[in-house]
Parts: sequence; C-alpha cells; structure tokens
Amino acid sequence: MNEWEFDLLEDKAPLLSVPVLGSDVKVGDFVRLRPRKGGDIMDLALADKVACIESIEQDYDGRVHLAVVLEDDPGKDLGVLRQPGHRFFFAPEEVEPMKPLPKILVAGIGNIFLGDDGFGVEVIRQLAGRTFPEHVKVSDYGIRSYDLAYALLDAYDIVILVDASPRGDAPGTLYVIEAQPDKDKAAPAPDAHTMNPVSVIQLAKTLGPISSRIFLVACEPATLGGEEGYMGLSEPVSAAVPGAIQLIDDLINKGGNQWN
Repeated sequence: MNEWEFDLLEDKAPLLSVPVLGSDVKVGDFVRLRPRKGGDIMDLALADKVACIESIEQDYDGRVHLAVVLEDDPGKDLGVLRQPGHRFFFAPEEVEPMKPLPKILVAGIGNIFLGDDGFGVEVIRQLAGRTFPEHVKVSDYGIRSYDLAYALLDAYDIVILVDASPRGDAPGTLYVIEAQPDKDKAAPAPDAHTMNPVSVIQLAKTLGPISSRIFLVACEPATLGGEEGYMGLSEPVSAAVPGAIQLIDDLINKGGNQWN
C-alpha cells in the first residue's frame, strides 16, 4: 500500500499496539522486515532491513498496516513527516519484532597538546565523518571532565571511552577493558589539562548512579608530549587508529557481548 492510498482511508484512530509472533509491538519499536514471497518488488527489496514503527493504521476493511521508516535511510526523518518514498507499509505478518537497540555513547578523551594523549580525539574525529543510527552518539569530550561525568549519568546502556593508556606494552598496542571502578575510592579533583577514565567514572559516581556498562578502548602511547608538549600522534599510535575504530564497531554491533 502506498502513501497516496492512505490519504483515502477512513478517519480511524491509529492503534496503540498489535500482536506479532506472540509479542505486542507498538509505535517506536524496531522490527526486521520479512515481506511475503510473491509480494511487491519494492517490498522484497527491503527484505531483512531494520525499521522503526512510525504508526499502526487500519484500512477500510479493518486490515492492519504498520507504517515504518528504515533505520539506515538517510532521509528517514522525512518518513516520520509522512513523506512518500520514506515511509513504507507492511502487514504484521511481514515483520519480525526485535529487541530494543542499546543506547550507546562513544566518548573520546584526550589533550591534543600532549602528543599521543590526543589518540581518543583523533579516533572520534575520524568517526565523525560517518553516519550512525539514532541509538549511537559519538562525541569528543577532550579534557572536559564534568561534561563527560554528567553524560555518564544519562540512561546509556553502553559507554565506550576512547583514550591513550600506558600499560607497559609496545606503543600502538590496543586494549579493550570493561571498567570495574572501585566504589570506595574518592573522586580526585578534575585537572584542567588532563582527564583519565577512572577519575571521570569516580567523579560521576559522586553525582549520581551509573547504570551503563563502560568499556575502554585504549592505545599504548609512545609519548605524552614531555614537559613542553606538542601536537600530533606518534607513528605507531596513528597507525593504531583504524584498529581502534574496528574495535568500537565490534562493541556497537555486538552490544559488548563478546566481552561477557
């Protein structure tokens, strides 16, 4: 059914929910599209796509249609505004309910004037050129300790911190660590020039409860700029940026489950 046909429908109130495969789905839920074989060729082209239910409508005969917008459609906001071409209609039996997508924050940490301490900032700079789904936020926090601490109090399911972290291995070595901060430690005073994940987590815990799983994607630095500091990453740390981005993609796509 297309957009123009819906203009001719009776003035029926949209449904709040509809049963699909034993579960009630509602507006705002995500579904995977499973168009029936032999259906419209456009519907078949959308098979296996992830979509969000924008409304639940009924036609003259009382048949239920789910109006959906595609998650990977760059113009999906037009679908929410009910614009043709960005809003699609499927029967309840043509969709498969999905678990709610986790709300994820990817946060870069670092001081660009301290050599390899700018690793997290550079990773976020490269990620900023990509389009992420609505449930993923990517942001550079630099050395803004309080801003990041307050962000950790938001209802994120997963937080991925990206930073340089010296652990004694070869420069450019990457780590993925799930943070387990000591709840009894007092929060250190924020430094105006540096920031580290442990101090920010402890600071956030003094401000309120944190419910997120927190991961650190870290890189072993070669230098932190010395006493005078300098801008720019060392060669091994710069070369590690694509690998860090791949680790972040894995955490986002698998919801951190590979590190259970």
